Amino acid sequence: MAYRGELIGEHPSIEQTRALISKIARSPASSVLIYGETGTGKGVVARMLHQQSSRSAQEFVDINCAAIPSDLLESELFGHEKGAFTGAVTRKNGLVETADGGTLFMDEIRDLDLVRQAKLLSFLDTQEYRRVGSVTPIHVDVRFIAATNRILYREVLDGRFRDDLYFRLQVVSLNIPPLRERGDDCLVLTEYFLRKFNTRYDRSISGWEPAVADIFRAYHWPGNVRELENLLERIFILEEDNKILVRHIPDRILREVDRPQARKAVATGQVQGFDYDGLSFHDATEQLHRTMIESALARNRHNITDTAAALGLSRHSLRHHMLKLGLQSTSDAEDSA
Repeated sequence: MAYRGELIGEHPSIEQTRALISKIARSPASSVLIYGETGTGKGVVARMLHQQSSRSAQEFVDINCAAIPSDLLESELFGHEKGAFTGAVTRKNGLVETADGGTLFMDEIRDLDLVRQAKLLSFLDTQEYRRVGSVTPIHVDVRFIAATNRILYREVLDGRFRDDLYFRLQVVSLNIPPLRERGDDCLVLTEYFLRKFNTRYDRSISGWEPAVADIFRAYHWPGNVRELENLLERIFILEEDNKILVRHIPDRILREVDRPQARKAVATGQVQGFDYDGLSFHDATEQLHRTMIESALARNRHNITDTAAALGLSRHSLRHHMLKLGLQSTSDAEDSA
């Protein structure tokens, strides 16, 4: 997820995403489609596309399609003339007109009904529109960015999204990877939020117990970066400790992670036979990872797929950790064992 114009993270997938954002932003593409699960930062990525483009000096206008009733959305987008409908007591310019020369961002594009989808397609093809109640076309120059957490092609097959609009939007697209597939980025983001909330709440929380890092890596973060941010802000509000402790983590997360090693670390200060008391944070964390991965590999006969599942990681993340720790599997053939 991105904050204040930044895309926080060190995972290769995020580096690739940053490079793609820069490339698309500088291109003449008139429309862009952003895919991403809830909480991954689609809105701020849209702002990054605007800020890095030649349109950055002009307006960035955003609208959430899910937050506005369909019968009002057309007026919000294109404006209306006085008397166009009951309650239209004056002429109103639409968001499209406000965004002229800049960027118009529509989040949750899937929530547009089919009628508005057709009108949006017509606008994208011509860059012209008419205010509700008017016959006079208005021409604008905007970059259009749409975002969705759905698989749009599936929506097309189910008849909920127009195929012509789908293919129009699909020309230039990018996908924001979910947090669970970003390796240690959950810890990179945690450090970022600690700095942010220390300033906001005038606190001095620094670091976390080693077992917290293990839990954060193992948890699948269905709400992605937004969920992590909300969790950390809750800790700042409710807890008095000067670092993040496992007892601060909600039971629902601990139950889902279900990591006996992490629980043992909290209770005894030991994980799989090693005592982390006296070790530096970096050394303790590295030793914890090494011990857990080696143990899981042994239990799963060095089958990478089964080991990754046991640890709550993707295969890519597991291999990334193994490479960083200098661990090797017997061979790639173990995946089929």
